[in-house]
Amino acid sequence: MPSPRDRQARVATSAVFALQGLSFASLLVQVANLQAKHGIDDGTLTLLLLIVPVFAGVGSVAAGTYAARHGSRPLLRAAQPVVAAAVVLAGLAPNVPLLIPVLLVFGVSVGAVDAGMNMQGVAVERRYGIQVLNGFHCVWSVLSLAGALWASAASGLPLHWIMAIPMVVVVAGSLYAGPRLCAKEEEQPESEVSPIGGSLPWRPLIPLCLAMAFLYIGDAAVSNFNTVLMKNELHASAGVIPLAYAAYQATTLAVRLGGDVAARRYGPAAIVRIGAVIATAGFLGVVLAPNQVLGIVAFGLTGVGLAVVGPQSFSAAGKLDPAGTGVAIARVNLFNYIGFILGAALIGGIAEAANYRVAYAAPLVLAAAIFVLAPAFQPRTPAAPAAA
Repeated sequence: MPSPRDRQARVATSAVFALQGLSFASLLVQVANLQAKHGIDDGTLTLLLLIVPVFAGVGSVAAGTYAARHGSRPLLRAAQPVVAAAVVLAGLAPNVPLLIPVLLVFGVSVGAVDAGMNMQGVAVERRYGIQVLNGFHCVWSVLSLAGALWASAASGLPLHWIMAIPMVVVVAGSLYAGPRLCAKEEEQPESEVSPIGGSLPWRPLIPLCLAMAFLYIGDAAVSNFNTVLMKNELHASAGVIPLAYAAYQATTLAVRLGGDVAARRYGPAAIVRIGAVIATAGFLGVVLAPNQVLGIVAFGLTGVGLAVVGPQSFSAAGKLDPAGTGVAIARVNLFNYIGFILGAALIGGIAEAANYRVAYAAPLVLAAAIFVLAPAFQPRTPAAPAAA
């Protein structure tokens, strides 16, 4: 039975996930508008988009090192307001030379928050003794969807106001949640366990890392380029363009609402297999969509398929790290950004050589590959060493 303190930590962790979803969406749904504001060609846009995942990877690795010593709570209390500030500054940047350092800061801080919030999520899941991580990613999707819908509804306002107003909520929410997160000692298991051989092995993590990379190649294709595809290929208006990302987040949310229950009943491997099939079908729809409505539907279908992969990757990684150091989570989270880097380069490069429809064939193939990696999502938890 969870204690009142456990429930408080769960609410605070939910808030951190939600605020991160709002921050991320507030920047990403404006990619096409930022491109137009600064007169950026597709090749330059691809290079700019690479800044975020490259430095987010740096932030994630640094977060793993920091959290192993000090816990993830102080990390999140410092990094999440920086994410909000970077979103505001991205909207205000008057030119590309000033936009670049803002994207760098956004990348480092968003990587730190991503790693830290999943460390908190796994800690709460461990304290509850049941799968709850899908629920945290669910609230991420709720606020990400809200950010996309806000951008659509407020499309008549100046760009910097559209991006800045949600960040007031982010800063206020971060100040509320920070003190209520799990402290370092609360992130550790009740019985201290050392990783096998004194260090955490890479081998059982590799399939999870690959699945995370393939997931985020697909997610990068949707998050970074859905606005450009909707505008350039399907000729959508400013009010319609954000609806593709809104559909992606809405279906992601719908699936994650029942994700924990499905994982408990059918097992993580089974729901990851089903998700891989649906995501493949969704990307095929994006490639073939003849109009804006079917394009939005196809983006929504990719959200259905990809929704469970991330939460189950972190949950499985947590089981492979019985000492609760956060190292496994930071490693898997690193491949989030490797996937984003590859996704931005791959989709942008293919689009420049051909077009965005052809480019979406790449995540189609990789979504199918997640099907093969599904058994790794039910790892055997390393046994605690026998007492002397």
